[in-house]
Amino acid sequence: MSDVAKEAWRKYLIQLQVNPLRTKALTSGVIAGLGDALAQKISGIKKLQLRRLLLFSLFGFAYGGPFGHYLHKLMSVIFKGKNDSKTVAKMVLFEQLTSSPLNNLLFMLYYGLVIEGIPWVFIKDKIKKDFTSVQVAAWKVGPVVAWVNNQFVPLQLRVIFQCFVGLCWTIFLNLKARSAVIKDS
Repeated sequence: MSDVAKEAWRKYLIQLQVNPLRTKALTSGVIAGLGDALAQKISGIKKLQLRRLLLFSLFGFAYGGPFGHYLHKLMSVIFKGKNDSKTVAKMVLFEQLTSSPLNNLLFMLYYGLVIEGIPWVFIKDKIKKDFTSVQVAAWKVGPVVAWVNNQFVPLQLRVIFQCFVGLCWTIFLNLKARSAVIKDS
Protein backbone atom coordinates (compact mmCIF):
# COMPACT_ATOMS: atom_id res chain seq x y z
CA MET A 1 0.00 0.00 0.00
CA SER A 2 1.36 3.40 -0.89
CA ASP A 3 2.26 5.95 1.76
CA VAL A 4 -0.59 8.21 0.61
CA ALA A 5 -3.15 5.38 0.93
CA LYS A 6 -1.77 4.38 4.34
CA GLU A 7 -2.00 7.95 5.59
CA ALA A 8 -5.54 8.36 4.22
CA TRP A 9 -6.59 5.09 5.90
CA ARG A 10 -5.00 6.19 9.18
CA LYS A 11 -6.88 9.50 9.08
CA TYR A 12 -10.10 7.69 8.17
CA LEU A 13 -9.74 5.36 11.17
CA ILE A 14 -9.16 8.39 13.40
CA GLN A 15 -12.38 9.94 12.07
CA LEU A 16 -14.21 6.69 12.80
CA GLN A 17 -13.10 7.04 16.43
CA VAL A 18 -13.67 10.79 16.79
CA ASN A 19 -16.82 11.20 14.65
CA PRO A 20 -18.20 7.69 14.03
CA LEU A 21 -21.74 8.59 12.99
CA ARG A 22 -20.69 11.41 10.64
CA THR A 23 -17.91 9.31 9.12
CA LYS A 24 -20.21 6.33 8.52
CA ALA A 25 -22.94 8.57 7.09
CA LEU A 26 -20.52 10.26 4.67
CA THR A 27 -18.94 6.93 3.71
CA SER A 28 -22.34 5.40 3.08
CA GLY A 29 -23.42 8.39 1.00
CA VAL A 30 -20.31 8.27 -1.19
CA ILE A 31 -20.54 4.51 -1.70
CA ALA A 32 -24.29 4.66 -2.44
CA GLY A 33 -23.62 7.30 -5.09
CA LEU A 34 -20.81 5.21 -6.56
CA GLY A 35 -23.11 2.17 -6.62
CA ASP A 36 -25.73 4.12 -8.52
CA ALA A 37 -23.18 5.48 -10.99
CA LEU A 38 -22.04 1.92 -11.69
CA ALA A 39 -25.63 0.68 -11.94
CA GLN A 40 -26.45 3.45 -14.42
CA LYS A 41 -23.44 2.53 -16.53
CA ILE A 42 -24.18 -1.22 -16.42
CA SER A 43 -27.86 -0.72 -17.25
CA GLY A 44 -26.95 1.21 -20.39
CA ILE A 45 -27.81 4.77 -19.38
CA LYS A 46 -25.76 6.91 -21.75
CA LYS A 47 -25.54 10.15 -19.75
CA LEU A 48 -25.04 9.98 -16.00
CA GLN A 49 -28.22 11.13 -14.25
CA LEU A 50 -26.75 13.44 -11.63
CA ARG A 51 -30.03 14.07 -9.79
CA ARG A 52 -30.55 10.34 -9.35
CA LEU A 53 -26.95 9.83 -8.20
CA LEU A 54 -27.34 12.62 -5.62
CA LEU A 55 -30.61 11.12 -4.37
CA PHE A 56 -28.88 7.76 -3.90
CA SER A 57 -26.09 9.49 -2.03
CA LEU A 58 -28.66 11.22 0.14
CA PHE A 59 -30.28 7.87 0.97
CA GLY A 60 -26.90 6.43 1.99
CA PHE A 61 -25.99 9.52 3.99
CA ALA A 62 -29.32 10.10 5.74
CA TYR A 63 -30.41 6.49 6.21
CA GLY A 64 -27.84 3.81 5.33
CA GLY A 65 -24.89 5.01 7.39
CA PRO A 66 -26.84 6.12 10.48
CA PHE A 67 -29.08 3.03 10.46
CA GLY A 68 -26.07 0.72 10.22
CA HIS A 69 -24.25 2.65 12.94
CA TYR A 70 -27.12 2.34 15.41
CA LEU A 71 -28.01 -1.21 14.39
CA HIS A 72 -24.51 -2.46 15.16
CA LYS A 73 -24.37 -0.48 18.40
CA LEU A 74 -27.69 -2.05 19.43
CA MET A 75 -26.54 -5.53 18.48
CA SER A 76 -23.33 -4.98 20.43
CA VAL A 77 -25.44 -4.25 23.52
CA ILE A 78 -27.98 -7.04 22.96
CA PHE A 79 -25.32 -9.65 22.28
CA LYS A 80 -22.85 -8.19 24.80
CA GLY A 81 -20.04 -7.76 22.27
CA LYS A 82 -19.53 -11.53 21.91
CA ASN A 83 -18.62 -13.09 18.60
CA ASP A 84 -18.55 -16.82 19.30
CA SER A 85 -20.33 -18.98 16.70
CA LYS A 86 -23.57 -19.36 18.67
CA THR A 87 -23.84 -15.60 19.29
CA VAL A 88 -22.97 -14.75 15.69
CA ALA A 89 -25.70 -17.13 14.50
CA LYS A 90 -28.19 -15.25 16.70
CA MET A 91 -26.92 -11.93 15.36
CA VAL A 92 -27.33 -13.12 11.77
CA LEU A 93 -30.86 -14.30 12.50
CA PHE A 94 -31.72 -11.01 14.21
CA GLU A 95 -30.33 -8.98 11.32
CA GLN A 96 -31.99 -11.07 8.61
CA LEU A 97 -35.42 -10.99 10.24
CA THR A 98 -35.42 -7.29 11.15
CA SER A 99 -33.12 -4.95 9.28
CA SER A 100 -32.94 -6.85 5.99
CA PRO A 101 -36.68 -6.68 5.21
CA LEU A 102 -36.91 -3.12 6.57
CA ASN A 103 -33.96 -1.90 4.48
CA ASN A 104 -35.29 -3.52 1.31
CA LEU A 105 -38.79 -2.14 1.83
CA LEU A 106 -37.51 1.37 2.54
CA PHE A 107 -35.22 1.22 -0.48
CA MET A 108 -38.08 0.16 -2.75
CA LEU A 109 -40.26 2.98 -1.40
CA TYR A 110 -37.51 5.57 -1.73
CA TYR A 111 -36.53 4.43 -5.21
CA GLY A 112 -40.09 4.53 -6.50
CA LEU A 113 -41.43 7.61 -4.76
CA VAL A 114 -38.37 9.86 -4.60
CA ILE A 115 -35.98 8.77 -7.32
CA GLU A 116 -38.43 7.69 -10.02
CA GLY A 117 -41.33 9.92 -8.88
CA ILE A 118 -43.87 7.13 -9.36
CA PRO A 119 -47.26 7.62 -7.66
CA TRP A 120 -47.94 5.71 -4.42
CA VAL A 121 -50.62 3.47 -5.97
CA PHE A 122 -48.11 2.04 -8.45
CA ILE A 123 -45.38 1.72 -5.82
CA LYS A 124 -47.75 -0.22 -3.59
CA ASP A 125 -48.49 -2.65 -6.43
CA LYS A 126 -44.81 -2.95 -7.29
CA ILE A 127 -43.93 -3.77 -3.70
CA LYS A 128 -46.68 -6.40 -3.54
CA LYS A 129 -45.36 -7.89 -6.76
CA ASP A 130 -41.58 -7.70 -6.16
CA PHE A 131 -40.85 -7.48 -2.44
CA THR A 132 -40.88 -11.23 -1.82
CA SER A 133 -38.45 -11.97 -4.66
CA VAL A 134 -36.15 -9.14 -3.54
CA GLN A 135 -36.19 -10.37 0.05
CA VAL A 136 -35.61 -14.00 -0.93
CA ALA A 137 -32.64 -12.85 -3.03
CA ALA A 138 -31.37 -10.90 0.00
CA TRP A 139 -31.67 -14.00 2.17
CA LYS A 140 -29.54 -15.95 -0.30
CA VAL A 141 -26.53 -13.68 0.26
CA GLY A 142 -27.34 -11.72 3.40
CA PRO A 143 -26.69 -14.43 5.98
CA VAL A 144 -23.19 -15.10 4.61
CA VAL A 145 -22.38 -11.39 4.55
CA ALA A 146 -23.79 -10.91 8.06
CA TRP A 147 -21.82 -13.90 9.34
CA VAL A 148 -18.53 -12.63 7.93
CA ASN A 149 -19.29 -9.09 9.13
CA ASN A 150 -20.19 -10.09 12.69
CA GLN A 151 -17.56 -12.80 13.06
CA PHE A 152 -14.49 -11.20 11.52
CA VAL A 153 -14.96 -7.45 11.01
CA PRO A 154 -14.24 -5.11 13.95
CA LEU A 155 -17.34 -3.25 15.19
CA GLN A 156 -16.17 0.16 13.95
CA LEU A 157 -15.69 -1.18 10.39
CA ARG A 158 -18.94 -3.16 10.05
CA VAL A 159 -20.92 -0.34 8.46
CA ILE A 160 -18.15 0.25 5.92
CA PHE A 161 -18.03 -3.47 5.10
CA GLN A 162 -21.80 -3.43 4.64
CA CYS A 163 -21.50 -0.34 2.44
CA PHE A 164 -19.22 -2.15 0.02
CA VAL A 165 -21.51 -5.17 -0.03
CA GLY A 166 -24.39 -2.72 -0.33
CA LEU A 167 -22.75 -1.25 -3.41
CA CYS A 168 -23.27 -4.60 -5.15
CA TRP A 169 -26.77 -4.92 -3.70
CA THR A 170 -27.60 -1.39 -4.87
CA ILE A 171 -26.61 -2.35 -8.39
CA PHE A 172 -28.85 -5.45 -8.16
CA LEU A 173 -31.84 -3.48 -6.80
CA ASN A 174 -31.30 -0.68 -9.33
CA LEU A 175 -31.27 -3.12 -12.21
CA LYS A 176 -34.34 -4.93 -10.85
CA ALA A 177 -36.24 -1.67 -10.35
CA ARG A 178 -35.11 -0.34 -13.72
CA SER A 179 -36.15 -3.51 -15.57
CA ALA A 180 -39.60 -3.29 -13.98
CA VAL A 181 -39.96 0.35 -15.06
CA ILE A 182 -38.91 -0.53 -18.63
CA LYS A 183 -41.30 -3.54 -18.75
CA ASP A 184 -44.18 -1.46 -17.41
CA SER A 185 -43.56 1.36 -19.96
